[in-house]
Amino acid sequence: MASSKDSIHPKTLNDEIKDLRVHPQELTAAHILPFVPKASEIEEKDEKSLTILSKILAHNTSVHAASTWAMENTEWDFTAVYYDMIDHFCHAFINFHPPKLPPIPQKQFDIYKDAIKGAYLYQDMMLERTIELAGEDALIIVMSDHGYVSDNNRVLAKPDIHAAPALEHREFGMFVMKGPGVKKGEIIYGTSLLDIAPTLLNYYDLPIGKDMDGRVLRDAFDTLPPSKTIGSWENQPGDFAAISNDVTVDPLSQQEAMEQLIELGYVDRPDSNIEKAIHETKCDLQFNLARVYLGKQEYTECESILDELLKEDVNTIPYLVDLIQISIIQEKFKNARKYLEELRQKDSKATVRTKLAEAKILMGEGMIQKAKIILKYLSLRPVMKGLTYFELGKLHLKLEEFEKARTQFEKAVEFKPNQAKYQHALASVLLKLDLPEEALDHALTAVELVRYFPDAHYTVGQALEKMGDLENAKQAFATAEKLRPKMTRAAIAHENITQKQSKKEDTTDASKFPEITIVSGLPRSGTSMMMQMLHAGGISPLTDRKRKEDESNPKGYFEFEKTKSLHIDNSWMGEAEDKVIKVVAQLLKFLPKEYRYKIVFMTRNIDEVLASQNVMLKRNKLTTKKGVRKSFEAELKKLDTLLDHEPGIEVLKVAYSDVIQSPKEEALKIESFLGKKLNVKQMVEQVEANLYRNRALKF
Repeated sequence: MASSKDSIHPKTLNDEIKDLRVHPQELTAAHILPFVPKASEIEEKDEKSLTILSKILAHNTSVHAASTWAMENTEWDFTAVYYDMIDHFCHAFINFHPPKLPPIPQKQFDIYKDAIKGAYLYQDMMLERTIELAGEDALIIVMSDHGYVSDNNRVLAKPDIHAAPALEHREFGMFVMKGPGVKKGEIIYGTSLLDIAPTLLNYYDLPIGKDMDGRVLRDAFDTLPPSKTIGSWENQPGDFAAISNDVTVDPLSQQEAMEQLIELGYVDRPDSNIEKAIHETKCDLQFNLARVYLGKQEYTECESILDELLKEDVNTIPYLVDLIQISIIQEKFKNARKYLEELRQKDSKATVRTKLAEAKILMGEGMIQKAKIILKYLSLRPVMKGLTYFELGKLHLKLEEFEKARTQFEKAVEFKPNQAKYQHALASVLLKLDLPEEALDHALTAVELVRYFPDAHYTVGQALEKMGDLENAKQAFATAEKLRPKMTRAAIAHENITQKQSKKEDTTDASKFPEITIVSGLPRSGTSMMMQMLHAGGISPLTDRKRKEDESNPKGYFEFEKTKSLHIDNSWMGEAEDKVIKVVAQLLKFLPKEYRYKIVFMTRNIDEVLASQNVMLKRNKLTTKKGVRKSFEAELKKLDTLLDHEPGIEVLKVAYSDVIQSPKEEALKIESFLGKKLNVKQMVEQVEANLYRNRALKF
């Protein structure tokens, strides 16, 4: 605990509580042995560990003494105490906590194996006293923003990167609460450290700052006052114990505090060159800002800062690591490859550590087999198992090998069941396998683990909708949209259910999302004929007429050149609003999510399709490719799954042969499906049976 006179506020209390401070040198064997019973066996070269332990104990005992004195001797409405004991104990001794891992020497394990257990027991004793002083009528919250990895997945050898100690953290901490108005036995999901301030302000009927992140944990209480807000608490008058700018800190105290942070691995030992140290500190501050943007998923701002930091004469390895991650997230695989190669040039050990990133980049570059080889290699490394299973599952998902993806995601979940993204990945693939009940279980688990998980809420909605529970599905979609306001597919799914519930047959006037009509199918399945029919019926086609009429399509192709590169750029799709456009079946998966689509999908006997394509190829002096039939059949099967899971897409399958034989009946079906008044008579007139060539033979 720093010995500066400004450690205590208000200063009038200084004389009363200064003697509560415990100094490390005051601790005796009686204080140390409960944590390290075999302390006498520690060799002289390892005595530094006892120094660290003494500092942690002295600091937290001092904090506890000051807080309990204040609770006993002052009038208070609110008390908050921050203990860093368990956090620092874990950083110092987690490697020696049972179970023993093979790299840990037996002697060291025997000496330090009880250290963390002792820390928890001591912290519990301090908590007991605090609760006793608080009384039965107090609201009590105990929480930690993270935990520690204590199983076989512990990182024993931390890499030389910024904030490496954080690798020892477990993603989830703890949150418990009791007191007046608190629901008993309630489980509150997705609580964040940022939620505490707004919740307490609301509990005390005080306004919440509009600039505050976090939310009020209303689900935890029977009742709470209505929320009130102010612009910000930053400019409110009052004594907030702010330290003035002219305060001087005791140099010896400051040095001791810094030394402790260095020993625990939080801070690198400063360079003797003051100018260099200042420059590195400025870079660290910018890097921390970049990581804030990364956490908020504001990748452009993060990338801009990191790119500037790369120009500085400092250790750029941490910046490259984050730039690789950001590039992969944004699917900028060319950039990711550039940063990866630069990192490996600067760090000879990076080749092994960046294998997973390389596999992701290879997947993005379409080099699936190479990615698979790396992932299988990584799956043999215990520390990488969960992530590797997850990435293998994503690879199979990309290839639409759903059963194989399921197997890998199940392995990931078994390896680490409290990882929300593993649970959600398994839920997603179970949906594709038409197993909504099982999908719902895993999607709900993901939401329970991380409340702020829009994709998981969306998957919950999909599963519930498939099970027929429209009301709860609607609520899940609304939650997803609320958590991510730009999540268009959630908004569309929410609106779809609203329309189903109100039993509206005509959806043309209720949607806030633009609608596009699409004609699709395999090439030579009758898509051009259907475009002609819809044009004649009164829907304007989006076509540039660049592809002229020919013997294969004497009435024209009705194509739009930009659709051929839909998989590369779909930003132009708004040009098709309130029109009809032809899109080949294989490109439907690249449609942007912010529109509604009504797809008239032409089907035709596969033999007839192939025969028609062969004739067309021969006219152009080209030859038929091998394996086309198998590829087309697989593509159609995949499309059925894809289109079934997209909330903004409605599909009407129309058989080419049915249009030829019963054009009026099919035109009426199309009119009903599109919800628009069409000129059915003119649609029928476009159908010419004599153009039905390459019929499949029937026996």
